[in-house]
Amino acid sequence: MGSLKGKTLFITGASRGIGLAIALRAAADGANVAIASKTAEPHPKLPGTIYTAAEEIEAAGGKALPLVVDVRHEEQVQSAVDKTAETFGGLDICINNASAIMLTGTLQTPMKRYDLMHQVNVRGTYLTSKCCLPYLLKSDNPHVLNISPPLDMSQHWFENHVAYTMAKYGMSMCVLGMAGEFSSEGVAFNALWPRTGVATAAIKNHLGGDEMMQACRTPDIMADAAHAILTQPSKECTGNFFIDDTFLYQQGERDFDKYRVNPSKDLMPDFFVPADSELPPGVSLKAVTS
Repeated sequence: MGSLKGKTLFITGASRGIGLAIALRAAADGANVAIASKTAEPHPKLPGTIYTAAEEIEAAGGKALPLVVDVRHEEQVQSAVDKTAETFGGLDICINNASAIMLTGTLQTPMKRYDLMHQVNVRGTYLTSKCCLPYLLKSDNPHVLNISPPLDMSQHWFENHVAYTMAKYGMSMCVLGMAGEFSSEGVAFNALWPRTGVATAAIKNHLGGDEMMQACRTPDIMADAAHAILTQPSKECTGNFFIDDTFLYQQGERDFDKYRVNPSKDLMPDFFVPADSELPPGVSLKAVTS
């Protein structure tokens, strides 16, 4: 397996959850990580800040740069990207993880929330990628990884929360277009998505609290899958929409039960996983203990 030692990562939404897990996995290799998130002060419903995340990254073996960034604001993103490159001597990896969610129907979705989801998910991803690209083009193995789903145009994925689906698919459309646009430049653009729910604040706050968290996998599965993607040769691995366990199985992983929050609970399938995406051989979403 490759290493991210000495590589510099710019990760949006890295103060908690999947973003932090990816940061810690990279830090274990000795990577440099810029934590680009809004949370500078403790939040009553959300764990962690950019400063607590920085402490964890340093403790894990990496170098951290905490940056207060709202991805809706161009000047903040540009300044943070420039600061990262200046601090670490360049930039190798951009991870678009920051996301806003509201699982409501059309009549129940205030336009303020619609705007937030599209400004953070789509515009924030496009903007962050755009700001990082001049530095990525100078890297010897540049990657952009969006935490977004495969583009499955089934009505099933739209009908219950049109605004959110449009916003998440916008992130994936960035992958589709930019992978083609920059293929000759050697910059990889890929998407990564979990097959099951992942135990994060989004699950706890939007899908059923602590009980639903028990039916999830830990963020470590996304961190391990991201690490495996980011250590691939960028010219040979681009334009893909990866599902976490399928890709890890292809890379040789066989123990997926280690990622369960509670082995006695059936795993909850996540949104947006295409019907034709089969489980890896020997892997089940059913409980493994009683």
